[in-house]
Order: sequence, then C-alpha cells, then structure tokens
Amino acid sequence: MVAETKYYDLLEVDVNASDADLKKAYRKKALRLHPDKGGDPELFKEVTHAYEVLSDPQKRSLYDARGEAGLSEGGGMGGMDPQDLFSSLFGGGGGFFGGGGGRAQRPRKTKDLVHRVQVSLEDLYKGKTTKLALTRHVICSKCDGKGGKEGAVRKCGGCNGMGVKTILRQLGPMIQQMQQPCNECDGNGEIINPRDRCKTCVGKKVVSEKKFLEVHIDKGMKSGQHITFAGESDQAPDVEPGDVIIVVEEKPHERFKRSENDLYTEVEVDILSALGGGQFAIKHLDDRALVVNMVPGEVIKHGDMRVIIGQGMPSLRHHEPGDLFVKLSVKFPSHIDPSVVHHLEAALPPRNKLPKFGKSVLLEEVNMHELDARQQREQASRDPDAMDEDDGQPRVQCANQ
Repeated sequence: MVAETKYYDLLEVDVNASDADLKKAYRKKALRLHPDKGGDPELFKEVTHAYEVLSDPQKRSLYDARGEAGLSEGGGMGGMDPQDLFSSLFGGGGGFFGGGGGRAQRPRKTKDLVHRVQVSLEDLYKGKTTKLALTRHVICSKCDGKGGKEGAVRKCGGCNGMGVKTILRQLGPMIQQMQQPCNECDGNGEIINPRDRCKTCVGKKVVSEKKFLEVHIDKGMKSGQHITFAGESDQAPDVEPGDVIIVVEEKPHERFKRSENDLYTEVEVDILSALGGGQFAIKHLDDRALVVNMVPGEVIKHGDMRVIIGQGMPSLRHHEPGDLFVKLSVKFPSHIDPSVVHHLEAALPPRNKLPKFGKSVLLEEVNMHELDARQQREQASRDPDAMDEDDGQPRVQCANQ
C-alpha cells in the first residue's frame, strides 16, 4: 500500500510500475503537455516533477511511505528544472519530439552587451562611421580558461558543482524550500586552491580587454534601430559569446523635426515678402542652403504650410528622399509711419466697413493699448495658446535676397 497515488495518477501508471513503464508514460505525457507543443506549462511541470520523484528509488520509497509530506520533511521536494530534466532524458527538443519536430536546444551564450549611441540628424542624413571603445571579458590565454594549473580545478563538494544550495526553512506548519549561492565556492561550482590559481586571471578564467568597433551609421537610419556585432560580447569557458548590440538614438535638432522620411521646419518671413514676393534660405543637413522663391502676388498667410519635394530624409534601403514641409510665420512690423499708410491703401483691399447697429445703439470711440507685464502674466496663465509664439518649435530666420 502507498500513502498517496497523486504522482502515479499524473503519469497514468500503476503503483507497481517499473522504471521502464514510468519513462514510457512520462514520454507520452510530456509529448502532449510540452509548452513547445502548445501544452499546459504548469501541468507539464507537475508531470515532470512526478516522474523525477518516482524515477529516484529513494524519493519513490519515501513518497510511497509518507506521500508529499514525507518528501517535504526529507528534503525531497526540490529538483531539476523541468526543461533540464526533459533535455537530459531525451536529448533536447529535437531528439525528444523525434527528428526535429520540436525546437532545438540552443547553446548557452553569455549576455549581450547593449550600447546606446546618440546620433545627430546630420549624421543620419549623410551617414557616418564612428569608433566605439568597449571593455569586455576574454578567455585568459595563460591558462586557456582553466583558472589554474592542470588538475587544480575541482568540483565543489558543497553544492555538487551546481553553484547553489537548497535550504529548507520552517514557517509554522509549512516548510519553505529556497536556493541560495553556495558559500563554499561563491556560486562558481568550482574550487581552486589559492596557490594553484593562474597568476594572470587569478582563477577567474577571463581577463578584461579593450576593443574598438567600427560602427557604420547608414543614411536614413532611425532612432531605435539596432546594429549587431555577433559574438563580440564577453567570453567565458564552454559557452558561446553573446552579441554587442548598438542602439541608435536620434538627438533632438534645433531646426528640424523628423517624421519617418519627411522633415519639418518653421520659417519666419517679413510681411513685405509675404505680400509682394521675395526669397528666404534654409540651411540643410548637409553642405547646402536651399534658396526658396516666393512669387510676387502669391500671398503668404501666417501659419501657411508649404512643401519642398525631395528634400527630406533619405530612405534606409534605397536612399530615396522624403519631402521637406515648411510652416511659414509672417512677422509684422511693430510700427508704420502714418505718412505712408496711403501707399498701403492703394495696394491692399479696402478696409472693412463698420456694421450698422441701428439708431438705438450709441456708438462710443475707444483706443486699444498694449498689455502691461501683470496683464501678460495673467493672460498667459489663463490661455495656453497665448504662449504659442515661443512654443519650442524649430524656427529658421529668413535670409532676404
């Protein structure tokens, strides 16, 4: 008689099942429940834990006698990671599912190193090559990554080479199982006598090295894009080096804003050019200045948007240019000599006439005044639009010809 049958029920076997029957049943259940096959991850873990217990003679004997409570008291509730156990039994995803039906087990790699590089809009427009200096770990050439003399490195007996120890902690009626780094080997899983350690790496198996990478910023790259240097990350014994990943970050520009492959800028023109034609200039992102003609008679209104075709950012792959959008603001003079107003009257449309209010409405003439400092502050706090004249948008002063 056994105290519990839960683990046998999970594997769908009899309590007297042989080791071969247990392995066959686990293989069948794991095939159906494995997460790579769309199965239930939690149930997969439970089935795997059940097999781990029942396939171990000591744990099975303890479980048969006292159930899960006996495992807790005897320290048998811990175990391997379900994926590790399944890989050790069936050779990874491909071997388990039969000739590559599942996902192949990936080789272990060191962590990727991520560097963020701030790049100006000019560099993204023209392209640029820059050098990046980084410090990484490489395998010690003196000891070939062994950490010491031949045979000096031995597996830690305290953690059996795992680098971690499992401890049990009593919490009232419950027993909590925890893992912590092994204090005998500092979590390395290995022990080297101090006198036998490599003098170059001091037993660490790796040394620091400074390396320079040539980073090519291609025309049209965008903020957030990655440049990957495969295998250039830290090295470590028995694992593949990870990658160095460069993340491009576009710096804000004082005159242009970017949207995909289009550019946006704001230009201020004088009222004479806005009404009677003229020119203004835009310094581009390379060694050019665009001289823009305003046709006489084509009135430019404050806030008008115009486009210059083909003067935006180049696309990344084919370097085809986007467009340059120009928002025009008209600068009005602060004062006009009254003696020349008649020239304006001759050139501009007539003034709007006062509306007729009827005989019962008394007309009273008043004058307007500029706001004093207090009134300006009050209006700015009440009306956010009142501050639009200086909203931080890119602005280009016009260059009249």
